[in-house]
Amino acid sequence: MRVTEGDVTVAVPEQPDAGVGDAVFFNPVQELNRDLTVAVLRALEAETDRDGDRTPRYLDANAASGVRGVRAAAEGFEATCCDVDPDAVELARENMARNDLDGRVVHRDANALMHEETFDVVDIDPFGTPIPFADAAFRGATRLVCITATDTAPLCGAHFESGVRHYSAVPRNTEYHAEMGMRVLISALVRTAARYDLAARPVFSHATKHYARTYLRLDSGARAANALVDELGHVDHCEHCLYREATPGLVADPLDWCPECDEAIQTAGPIWLGRTCDPAFAETVREAVDDGMGTAEQARELCETVAAELDEPTHYDQHRLCKRWGVGAVAMDEFIERLRAAGYSASRTHYGGTTFKTDAEVTEIRAAAVEED
Repeated sequence: MRVTEGDVTVAVPEQPDAGVGDAVFFNPVQELNRDLTVAVLRALEAETDRDGDRTPRYLDANAASGVRGVRAAAEGFEATCCDVDPDAVELARENMARNDLDGRVVHRDANALMHEETFDVVDIDPFGTPIPFADAAFRGATRLVCITATDTAPLCGAHFESGVRHYSAVPRNTEYHAEMGMRVLISALVRTAARYDLAARPVFSHATKHYARTYLRLDSGARAANALVDELGHVDHCEHCLYREATPGLVADPLDWCPECDEAIQTAGPIWLGRTCDPAFAETVREAVDDGMGTAEQARELCETVAAELDEPTHYDQHRLCKRWGVGAVAMDEFIERLRAAGYSASRTHYGGTTFKTDAEVTEIRAAAVEED
């Protein structure tokens, strides 16, 4: 079947259940992901003062149908699509030709290619964990690494052992599980880049439905890499009263018991404790979204929310809190304003319609924002 995204039209196999069957993989649900990728590429170029006429190089390392590479080529990038599946390579070539684009398509192991060549932007969007491609991605990229992870259960601790194996961290399945997964992913990537004296700072990140996506800007040097390692740490979390505390440092010093209710504490880490995006860059990404994108409205709203999120490593869900307390929920805007009126910082988050961040403790949230019956 034919699919149009942005300015390109590509042929893709019909897949009523994404990932099921032997056909070349294509997931229509990822259109938001791909629209935002185009907007990020535009934002990256908008801030670049180029010397000479060199065209920026983009690698779609797990090309499948080639839709990402085709869209990058349509944006003026020197695009390369790579895949180990010969059927995918053939389809990607057809899709480049169908759009009259000169992008290169190679039948190759992506890790080998990334060790042999360099690209301004490397995009990793595999089925499952991206970790097997992470080392090569940081060796092959010079400016930006884009990473998608679809193994959300291991990332957030629901599949604990595989999360530990893949990400060399202790994930916990908390009520802020989407954010936990995002920060476990970024932590693993920051540590991977640091091995090569590279600082990989997230400039735009989001967790949407079944996947996490982050864009990491690269800076060379041991000092820069050390500065990002210093933004890793651990979170102590109490499932009973929802107390949580973030502590910087690679060496965990976990609490044995909750200081609020004396129940057992869970510790997660090392996770990324810093910002998951650069607010100014997120705003530039929002401006780069155009009305021809199929998810334009959703993409702009997500960018606005991400840019406004507080710099806190965990979030709360108002509905879950109110259910726990046996009180009624209110409109989110009103709830946020109550917290701010009481002197606390507060913001909505992109993780869900009723999720929010604040510097208030749980007991302070209840006192400030909840009207008891």
